Amino acid sequence: MTHRRSRLGSLLAACTALLVGIGVGVAYGAGAGVGAETTIHDPTAYAQRHVGTEGELPALGSAANAAISLQEEYDAGLIFTRELRQRGKIIEDPEVSAYIQEIGHEIASYAQNGQRQFSYHVVDDPTINSFAIPGGFVFINSGLFLATRNESELAAVVAHETAHETQRHIARGIYDQQHASLLSTAAMLAAVLLGATVGGGSPSAMEGAIVAGQGAAIQHQINYTRAEEAEADRIGIYTMASAGFDPLAMASFFQRLETTEGNPAFASAYGFLMDHPVTADRIAEARNRAAQIGRIHHVDSISYGLIRERLRSLVGDPEAAIRYYQSLRANGGGRALDDRYGLAVAYTYAHTPAPAIPILTKLLAENPRVTQLYGALGQAYLANNEPDRSQAVLRKARELFPHNVPITIRLAQTYMQEGLNARAHHILLDLFNVVDPTPEQTRLIARAAHAAGDLADSYYYMSEFYIMNGELERSSGQLRLALEQPNLNPVQRARFSARLAQVRDALDRMKKQDRERARHDRSGRGSGGGGGDGDGDGGH
Repeated sequence: MTHRRSRLGSLLAACTALLVGIGVGVAYGAGAGVGAETTIHDPTAYAQRHVGTEGELPALGSAANAAISLQEEYDAGLIFTRELRQRGKIIEDPEVSAYIQEIGHEIASYAQNGQRQFSYHVVDDPTINSFAIPGGFVFINSGLFLATRNESELAAVVAHETAHETQRHIARGIYDQQHASLLSTAAMLAAVLLGATVGGGSPSAMEGAIVAGQGAAIQHQINYTRAEEAEADRIGIYTMASAGFDPLAMASFFQRLETTEGNPAFASAYGFLMDHPVTADRIAEARNRAAQIGRIHHVDSISYGLIRERLRSLVGDPEAAIRYYQSLRANGGGRALDDRYGLAVAYTYAHTPAPAIPILTKLLAENPRVTQLYGALGQAYLANNEPDRSQAVLRKARELFPHNVPITIRLAQTYMQEGLNARAHHILLDLFNVVDPTPEQTRLIARAAHAAGDLADSYYYMSEFYIMNGELERSSGQLRLALEQPNLNPVQRARFSARLAQVRDALDRMKKQDRERARHDRSGRGSGGGGGDGDGDGGH
């Protein structure tokens, strides 16, 4: 066991525990959904000015900064994200991933201290929730996405969670908790909340674990994070308005959550953890700040409605989704673009793709610039055992929209299903020379390279996948395998060798830091200034 791993384990437990008050705060936030009259000529410009004043980053102080560095925040977030990914909880659908990253980065570009790297994900979880993990990792539950009624409401949630990141609430929380038996409380809550997040624990068992835990420390944590929730609300409103979204959407969405609190759909595995009642002050604050900025007329992007309806079948029962859309049609609705698209996606995922094809063909004729329609039609043709037509649709789309990530991935998947692995490898390589891939997309190109017989590149791409997941030892092993392959060309050998040197250098630095921290801890304990690790290994 190394000290670094122990410290990271403690940090991961701590940040997971802090989700009780920070990450799940959206589920109980509330405001007023009342229209505001504006006397401000340019509300967006007003909000942009106030992101740097009302939303100013507080002085954390050297003590809080010493509690956790930015690199350690990222390392802890990477571990948590890797765990969610390995358990299949992160939705890797290329259309969903592309959209949530797009709206997330649009918000982050207007956030104070938003120049840090952010990563946005949709989690396969029907509960209405969202959370932020140290290091710029923001997660939106699929249930929350489906509960929004417009794009500004979704932007409000994303802005709220982004504010938790820019304000470094985890670092401040850890410092505050250092005097309240943080590690023992965090270790208990980490297991409880992570179990709830990945769907692996029963509510009764988790509630029992909390009852057996340190109730006073938990209450202290909850009391502390109420102020952080208010801060995230305040900064989030200015940030979303700066990005051109309606600031009143935060209040209207939270208000709806409050008024429908008794709905069974709002019951979640986190419910017993949420001792954060909606207060009149918080409602008034959200309303007043939105009124100060004034209403901003934001027109929802086409992508918002399409992705919301796509999620309906991705995370639920597609047969139930088909009945839902048929019910809309029977009652005189269901004729909007997003509803017709959603019905076609539901047919495809219900393994009855034939009815989806005419729906999508007609939609494409009406909307030839909507990229998601090409991807869905290509999927439907492939599911209907018509790979040639799938390839034709997707090749045309790739010509119209070069370097569009979802379209290129869909075409690569079609090629791979037909054994055209070299083609898949080629178009993915062309794409990812221009666009940074996600870990799952990096693993896809590794699979394509391996299937095409290019083992050296396959090992190299897998090494990159492990780097993205913070697994440097495994990355080093993949690079060594790549260098052992025969017939490497000079460019490959130079690239692999340079990358292996970088990975080894990073590992050496980590080991050096471990030794320095171990010496520092031994020195502190010798002088009576330190305590135990508190959580064991925390590593592999």
